[in-house]
Amino acid sequence: MSSARRSAAAASQRIEPNPPTLRRCTWPGSDLSRAYHDSEWGVPLREDRKLFEFLVLDAAQAGLSWEIILRKREGYRLAFDGFDPKKIARYDSRKLQRLLADPRIGRNRLKVQSAVTNARAFLAVQKEFGSFAQYIWQFVGGSPRVNRWRRHGQIPARSAESDAMSRALRQRGFCFVGSTICYAFMQAAGMVNDHLVHCYRHAELATPATSK
Repeated sequence: MSSARRSAAAASQRIEPNPPTLRRCTWPGSDLSRAYHDSEWGVPLREDRKLFEFLVLDAAQAGLSWEIILRKREGYRLAFDGFDPKKIARYDSRKLQRLLADPRIGRNRLKVQSAVTNARAFLAVQKEFGSFAQYIWQFVGGSPRVNRWRRHGQIPARSAESDAMSRALRQRGFCFVGSTICYAFMQAAGMVNDHLVHCYRHAELATPATSK
């Protein structure tokens, strides 16, 4: 075998190194949470149905891990009519009893009732402002706040903006909207970019073109 052929044969047998692993935030610990982190968390949302979905899910998360909610997310979507606030606002006591017996969702009575209460308040905001997005984005001046955290421990549980949002939503009749829940909602809805600076999504979402 010629030296050229030996070199070609050796090259064909050479094991290529694995591609570099994407650097992410430290909190996703499962395939499900990584998929959510990569495709949804921190993406600016301006579609009302999706914003209402996160209002319901973030209220459901109170006292629980987000992983639990992600695993039940499809169950919530089916149980709550695709997160349609118009339908949920019309739920009566019989529907609430069925929901409280539904194993696909978290069956906390106050949280289930809050979805109905918040649907009615949500529709009132839509009527007044044209869309819920138009109202809720005012708390960050209409554009995402881009933070530059280097460690997960630096990310706050609340902010001045979430404090203001919580007070305003409570005044409008919403419940399960404490400042910590509001801040989690802001992260989910992309009102703040809390990806760590080394996470590949931080730079991607820092560009103004990324929104849904």
